[in-house]
Amino acid sequence: MVGGEKMENQKKVIVACGGTGGHLFPGVAVAQELKQRGHEVKLLISEKKVDAEASKKYGDLDFATVPAIAKPATLSLKMIPFLWKFWKTKAKCTQILKDFGVDAVIGMGGFTSMPPVIAGKKLGAKTYVHDSNALPGKANRMTARWCDAVLLGLEAAKEYFGGNKVEITGTPVREELQNIPSREEAAKKLDLDPAKKTVLVMGGSQGAKNLNSLVVEASKAMPDIQFIQITGNLDHDRVKDELGDTGGRHKLIAFCDDMASVYAVTDVVVMRSGASSLSEISYLGLASILVPYPYAADDHQTKNAEVFEKAEAALLRQERELDAGMLVADLSSILLETEKLVNMSAASAALGVKDAAKRVCNVIEKG
Repeated sequence: MVGGEKMENQKKVIVACGGTGGHLFPGVAVAQELKQRGHEVKLLISEKKVDAEASKKYGDLDFATVPAIAKPATLSLKMIPFLWKFWKTKAKCTQILKDFGVDAVIGMGGFTSMPPVIAGKKLGAKTYVHDSNALPGKANRMTARWCDAVLLGLEAAKEYFGGNKVEITGTPVREELQNIPSREEAAKKLDLDPAKKTVLVMGGSQGAKNLNSLVVEASKAMPDIQFIQITGNLDHDRVKDELGDTGGRHKLIAFCDDMASVYAVTDVVVMRSGASSLSEISYLGLASILVPYPYAADDHQTKNAEVFEKAEAALLRQERELDAGMLVADLSSILLETEKLVNMSAASAALGVKDAAKRVCNVIEKG
């Protein structure tokens, strides 16, 4: 341990998980499990609004902010300010880690994970990076050089880390999703009918303006189906104007801080194919229609979706090919064919790793 005092066998762990919900929520799950085991944890998040907003509900956890950094093209002139910002961020992380008395650092992905992992390595701490995607990000492949082990959400990513010790842990799911309410309780809370089929729509932190509009059009053609649509803060008012009055069967939510209730009443999810969201729906055994974010780095969301499509847990639809008519047909084929919905749900559940947070923490405890 670098400075400080602790109880016997207790570790002081830094969880670097800022930048997007896809990094933050698995990081929160790891922190919650570590705390339950008696370890001391500090989470490093970015200064982005999405991190500040999402972390508000976890008042029992200790957060610190560091600047978010994103690497530009290697030959770009933007590399000079990037390197300066990277150095400053690493220096800040080093001070935080020293003051904390760190034993281990785990980065949950992205370039925000790299400075604390490098700082931890130089301070003699054990270091790890977790990647949730089928096609790992370049940042994680670079960060792996400073890691004692690489932890993966999906087996498909293993081939990209040939020089590292690799553990397949699955992607951790936050504590509140491990005991969701009953469908009836959730429907009452959301003012929905528990007997009606319900579609959840999530555009992800990168946004989904076109997808949001397609869903509104599809909803109007499916008056007997309930919708819960998480629009994102920036698109909420526009979607509300497009939707008009649906008599309460189509709920619009700008930002949701009670996903446990939303998932509890959901039959099918229409969503981007970010790894963290996929880990949540597979943990809960939900069928899905996956519409990868078309501008994701290296088209990694398509690779994630292909894993679920191959397992027959999801339908994969590229946004450029999708229209409202196709979405109505897809939703109808799943919701109106009971056997298909049951089979897709079971296939989704088979992809989930129920004890992913425990597996990650086991690796950290072993050192």
